[in-house]
Amino acid sequence: MTDRPAPLGQSPAFLTHMDDLSRVAPIDRPVLIIGERGTGKELSASRVHYLSTRWGAPFVAINCAALPESLLEAELFGVEPGAFTGAAQRREGRFERADGGTLFLDEIGNAPLAVQEKILRVIEYGEFERLGGSETLTVSVRIVAATNADLPAMAKEGTFRDDLLDRLAFDVLTLPPLRARTGDISLLAGIFGRGMANELDRPSFPGFSKAALKVLEGYAWPGNVRELRNVAERAVASTTPSDAPVDIDAIVLDPFASPYRLSAPASSSDKITEVPQTSSAFTAGRMPCDFKTETAAFEINILENALDACRHNQKAAAAYLGLSYHQLRNSLRKHGLLPSQEDAS
Repeated sequence: MTDRPAPLGQSPAFLTHMDDLSRVAPIDRPVLIIGERGTGKELSASRVHYLSTRWGAPFVAINCAALPESLLEAELFGVEPGAFTGAAQRREGRFERADGGTLFLDEIGNAPLAVQEKILRVIEYGEFERLGGSETLTVSVRIVAATNADLPAMAKEGTFRDDLLDRLAFDVLTLPPLRARTGDISLLAGIFGRGMANELDRPSFPGFSKAALKVLEGYAWPGNVRELRNVAERAVASTTPSDAPVDIDAIVLDPFASPYRLSAPASSSDKITEVPQTSSAFTAGRMPCDFKTETAAFEINILENALDACRHNQKAAAAYLGLSYHQLRNSLRKHGLLPSQEDAS
């Protein structure tokens, strides 16, 4: 099987993760990889496989969150003819296909308890039966599992088996989020941008401008490396190639941003009570719409949403809104959104 791309980075947090991965890879025991969405859990899992003594055997992956219980069980353990309607022939499962190699169980926290029990049996004894069968099959498979869920908390709640967690957690590798990988953002953006330029048959990739890199470095990246790849590739694809290429300056962090952006219908509790547009409203000294109040409320909503999206990193929020840092601070101060200790500064 062809080796998969290696995870890339040079930050201390990333290099520490790779050192831990290299240490555990040769040890033929289960590994649990924890990380936020988009951090590259499958890349790390494949790296564990290719650095292990099983590197020449199959690396087989399955997403436990993508299938309902009956289909997940069939995919993992295989099917005998007649096991269910439509099962006309024997079909090997992922455990058989991974025999001698590594089985990557992505989103293991979504596996139903009944399936967890069968996975535990394979880890303990190397044995299982196909769905609808009675013959006990034996395999030698190393399990590498991954999740972004809190498995210890799930075990306490009874939604994840304690004994399976004990076996999976022989060693736990926690992937650092992109926001903790100082220096890797510009490196990865350049790699993704260059790859997109090659895909588009561009003669060259000029790189990102200092302003663009500042925006990228200041963003919180809730979608981590996957989100960064989309942003970098989108920036390259949005530019028009020229004979004298210049650094790419335009960065779109939110592809949904639009003055015509759709939003969820307001619930009845969110609806604004309309002021009757009658002469009595005017004679009572009230206007049907207070322009200043409505405008202020609109601005506050935009500012609060930007701060939430950027995890209250003001520099990132300013870049997100296309403002300078000082413009953002002035707007926050204007609407009383600065913490009291900052407002005094």
